[in-house]
Amino acid sequence: MPTDLSRLLAQARPHLRPLTAGGTLALAGSAAGLTMPWAAKYAVQAFAEHRSPAPALALLTLIVLAGAALTATGTYLMSRTGEAVVLAARERLTTRMLRLKVAAVDRLTPGDLLTRATGDTTLLRTVLSRSLVESANGALTLLGTVVLMGIVDWFLLLVTLLVLALITAALALLMPRIRRAQFQAQEAVGAMGSNLDRALQSFRTVKANGAEDRERHAVTSAARRAYDKGLSVARWTSASDVSMLVSVQVAFLCVLGAGGARVASGALDLASLIAFLLYLFYLVAPLGQLAEGWVGLNTGMAAVGRIAEIEDLPGEDPDPPRQARTARESGPAEVTFTDVTFAYDDDRAPAHDALTFTAPPGGLTALVGPSGAGKSTVFALLERFYDHTAGALTVDGRDIRDWPLAELRAALGYVEQDAPVLAGTLRDNLRYAAPNATDEEVTEAVTRTRLDDLLARLPEGLDTPVGHRGVLLSGGERQRVAIARALLRRPRLLLLDEVTANLDAVNEQHLREVIRDLTPHTTVLVIAHRLSTVVDADRIVVMEHGRVRAQGTHSELLEADALYGELAATQLVTASTH
Repeated sequence: MPTDLSRLLAQARPHLRPLTAGGTLALAGSAAGLTMPWAAKYAVQAFAEHRSPAPALALLTLIVLAGAALTATGTYLMSRTGEAVVLAARERLTTRMLRLKVAAVDRLTPGDLLTRATGDTTLLRTVLSRSLVESANGALTLLGTVVLMGIVDWFLLLVTLLVLALITAALALLMPRIRRAQFQAQEAVGAMGSNLDRALQSFRTVKANGAEDRERHAVTSAARRAYDKGLSVARWTSASDVSMLVSVQVAFLCVLGAGGARVASGALDLASLIAFLLYLFYLVAPLGQLAEGWVGLNTGMAAVGRIAEIEDLPGEDPDPPRQARTARESGPAEVTFTDVTFAYDDDRAPAHDALTFTAPPGGLTALVGPSGAGKSTVFALLERFYDHTAGALTVDGRDIRDWPLAELRAALGYVEQDAPVLAGTLRDNLRYAAPNATDEEVTEAVTRTRLDDLLARLPEGLDTPVGHRGVLLSGGERQRVAIARALLRRPRLLLLDEVTANLDAVNEQHLREVIRDLTPHTTVLVIAHRLSTVVDADRIVVMEHGRVRAQGTHSELLEADALYGELAATQLVTASTH
């Protein structure tokens, strides 16, 4: 099982060359800085011996300029690479999200997914372009500084290391707390995003029910939790920074006392003491880099852990659809459920319990039954949003799990109950299922679904934006757009989930005519509540408690099945009056 650290390093592996180049330049800049105390030592000696300090000062100037140029170039390279890391992570994560199984996404919230794809991936830029490289540079610079301090005076070096060792032990206890607090802070931000996304996705419902204050409270409560966790991170990080600063100051006092005694005894000259003190202050930078790098590393591991949670979820692996259909595959498909059993991953009763029925090629098959009978789950299994757990489900006599996923879905047209319309133009929405559809085919689909009036009203015709989730369209218009989109796909099996729910009588009658035109070439499977839709069906499957209780035509079922008779007399008749 890969650890968060190994996953973090895996993110950096494709970018090792520019990261190494940037880190090397930054290290060279730090190395240039290490020579400054030596140059300062010679300048002090020149003053003490009444010689010109110009050469030493000129050398110091060159060191400063060279170090600044090297550091700036290295920083730019690392920043550019950090952006590349974020881009790669976002591309990989969004691709994975869109390939997740429906069952996995059902347990998540869109807001949290957005936070992981935006906020958590952004944290990778800092940790990979700065924290890792700066930690390495800090460690190497620290090592070089310690070696040079040892050359100046080994006794004072021992005094310094003793003080720093005590502080380092204290810091080691802080780091796990920083990592835990950072993870909790990112979780809280994800929860806030989820709450806000819920409110925005149901904006009209929130307004209509006067729930603004309740939703505001939910979002702000999550924001306050994120604030509290952020404060926790700030407290532990501040403690880490202060500990590092105090350690250097304590070391300075100890070195000043011990070094002053050694200068007084003649064991050490004053210029060497000044050089040692300069190196001691120079320790602040690499120690700060190490502390900041360690905090950033823990932050990055928390972020990569949240990203890995998505990458580890079960995903789909669709094969590319075939370019052409064989003659056998060009006609309507046959669907057979044989003792199919399926249950969602919760405490609900099985959605299907030995479900058995056949939708022969061509014609219209209607599924009816009370709510919770398992009708919509039939479509979910056919689309392989879920896999049945027992029994046999075949399309054209072929087990549905033997079909390449992309090939299976290419043969299906699916119109969902809420008929979602995506942000974009009307043309984008119509061509969503068939990007290569010609203008003539789009026009034909518009005409068949009676969208002509809508098209005439829109200021830019097919190129008019329809708003977020099609908010600028009526419910019936959204439904007809979804139906036209499915027709452009030219499916062998058309799945219609209560598509007449938002249609008026005139458009419903026309839709029935469209369906009748399709049935010689397409198998149509419809979930229906309206009596007018049901009486047109070639066969009706009555479902109850995840089973088929009766099958037949409308007239046959009126006489043979009490539940169907009740539905026809109440629910179906009532629906047909609206």
